[in-house]
Amino acid sequence: MPIEINKPKGKFGTTPVFMASISTILGAILFLRFGYAVGNVGFMGALGIILLGHLVTVPTALAIAEIATNRKVEGGGAYYIISRSFGLNIGATIGIALYLSQAISVSFYVIAFVESFYPFALFLIDIYPTVPQFIADIMLNKKMIGIISMGILTLLMLTKGANIGIKALYGIVAVLFVSLLFFFIGSPVDGYRFADVSFVESIRNSDDFFYVFAIIFPAFTGMAAGLGLSGDLKNPKSSIPRGTIWATVIGIAVYVLVAFKLVLSAPLQSLGADQLIMSKIAIWGPIIPIGLACASISSALGSIMVAPRTLQALGFDNIFPLRKLNNWMAKGREKDNEPINSSVITCILALVFVVVGDINMVAQLIAMFFMITYGAICAISFLEHFSGDPSYRPTFKSRWYISLIGAVLSVWLMFKMDTLFAILSIILMIIFYIYISRNSTDKREIVSLFRDVLVQFARQIQIFIQKKGGDDESPHWRPFVISINEESFERKDAFDMCRWISFKYGFGTYIHYINGYLSKDTFKQSKEVLKQLLKDEKVSKSNVYVDTIISPSYTSALAQVIQLSSISGKGNNLILLTYKENEKERFADIISNFKLLQSTGFDVAIYKTDKVRKSKMEEIHVWISSRDYENSNMMILLGYIISSHPDWKNAKIKVFSIYPNQDEFENYKKRMFSFIESGRLPISPLNLKMIPQNEHSGIKSIINKHSEKADLTIVGFRSEVVKKQKLAAFEGYEKLGNILFVNSLKGKEIE
Repeated sequence: MPIEINKPKGKFGTTPVFMASISTILGAILFLRFGYAVGNVGFMGALGIILLGHLVTVPTALAIAEIATNRKVEGGGAYYIISRSFGLNIGATIGIALYLSQAISVSFYVIAFVESFYPFALFLIDIYPTVPQFIADIMLNKKMIGIISMGILTLLMLTKGANIGIKALYGIVAVLFVSLLFFFIGSPVDGYRFADVSFVESIRNSDDFFYVFAIIFPAFTGMAAGLGLSGDLKNPKSSIPRGTIWATVIGIAVYVLVAFKLVLSAPLQSLGADQLIMSKIAIWGPIIPIGLACASISSALGSIMVAPRTLQALGFDNIFPLRKLNNWMAKGREKDNEPINSSVITCILALVFVVVGDINMVAQLIAMFFMITYGAICAISFLEHFSGDPSYRPTFKSRWYISLIGAVLSVWLMFKMDTLFAILSIILMIIFYIYISRNSTDKREIVSLFRDVLVQFARQIQIFIQKKGGDDESPHWRPFVISINEESFERKDAFDMCRWISFKYGFGTYIHYINGYLSKDTFKQSKEVLKQLLKDEKVSKSNVYVDTIISPSYTSALAQVIQLSSISGKGNNLILLTYKENEKERFADIISNFKLLQSTGFDVAIYKTDKVRKSKMEEIHVWISSRDYENSNMMILLGYIISSHPDWKNAKIKVFSIYPNQDEFENYKKRMFSFIESGRLPISPLNLKMIPQNEHSGIKSIINKHSEKADLTIVGFRSEVVKKQKLAAFEGYEKLGNILFVNSLKGKEIE
């Protein structure tokens, strides 16, 4: 079970959320790589990147804001919010991907800081030429400066924790806005005139649009930076949506304005080649490296505050395989629950990527992890809008189509950025989910969410069908079969016939009958029976809806069953009953209730089983006589429908037509061939047999003679014959195996 993170009540309001988000959005990428983006894809391309990126991040921000207002929010940021809303199985899967993106982001911002430090190091060495050579070498070694910076950052987090980060944010954001102000009031680079400005062109041999997009996209992910402070906020439900949305809106505006200013101020070639082109445009150049340094450090601080809290929350929930490891990561400092141990892991992971040192590669990696995380969040938010879960009651509500846009675009962009890595990322997420689901006691799974959505969808369809005349007669008959049986575990005959009929062309409902009065004990029994039935392999793989019914008599059970609605939203139209040759009493019950069935407008099928079915069933025989006009079409259709099931693969349908005398032969033959051809039935003319009836041979003896080896024989019967002959109407087929007796209330059309 998930453990609620118990810590002192937060003390921060909306402003830190805004500051953490905006400092990351207007961070390293804006100062260091956005000029490169504008140069390679042009002004219009840059607007496309901004638009496309925010078509992912804005729906995600709205989805997270919605989820955050659904229930009490503690430490752990986005992971905590998602896992408590949708369960550990979903939340932890997303949480692991989220943590990796957050942890790797730390290294990205440290590398960006190194880029801002490099011109400063050159400046110092130029001013102080007496600096010892080994110190100068260290200052100009980007990887060494990165390692040292990472070490200092680690020390600060382990000793000061989140407090220093929050305090630093205010000063950093102030420097960022001053830097941007100096940039906006700056002048174009020397020699660049307004006449040279182009809003549609890009540099020659430019990088691919989606490659550039992958590098720039992490800038837009800063909107989620404030979520990691969830456990430190007085009122997270209010602060998170407000701070996040305001930071996102302002961030969009700044990026558009910066793109516009860059195009007006420098040639595209310079934008693409010079990482610090903004310093040459600003009214005071050094402010840009200073702003970059502040932005990088602030973003690094933001990420290194968020990532350990996500890992701590994962440890609290025992996500990882070793209990000791979970306890160690979950452990926080006693006085303030600061995630010291998780910070150590995060810093080590970040250090690895700092040593790698390729800012573009790290940016692409971050983009992919964030993209799969955001896609998952938007997809779950989309599904939740249709699940009808009464426990999902957010005070802030997004829109389902916005979440859908975010989910679809996330997946699409993953494959556009790197198809192979996208596939590997999705496979990795699936592996995470399977592992967590197997080891978690939380029953809230993605399957449950999909099930709730499907239930709601099915309900709406059923209501629609009913209101639009779901019970109206259709010229194209299909079976909506319902079967009742009390020997579900002893014999599968009724269920087998039900699943054959409902496999492709029909709808099937199977009811297990429990004899008795409704009580606590019988109700409990019915639930246990249903569980057992659903575990059966045939049941689980079929298209048949299964349920139970409790009734004091077979007649009352039938009366209840025929009043049930079909799962399709239409009423049932065919009832299926079964018996064996030696079950005279059971068959008598069926016959005695035949009038009841007919009075409700049901077609009736009675399945007599005698022989053990073969593993390979090869022949279905359909018998038609001059007295079976109303039954004939339904019999042939049922034969065709049953033969579509894999159990009857390659089975032949043979139609036997009994004509009364030789004079009628040609008429009967022509009629049957025309019937088969116009109905487009898969019955070979060779399998259409015309058999005369003479005065010395009855119909039953003819059927016995020709269908002794058939796997299923379909025979029609009329209500008036049943009333007159009772049981005798169904006797006299001793040589046959399994027989399906069919009575159609009305003739069916085959077109």
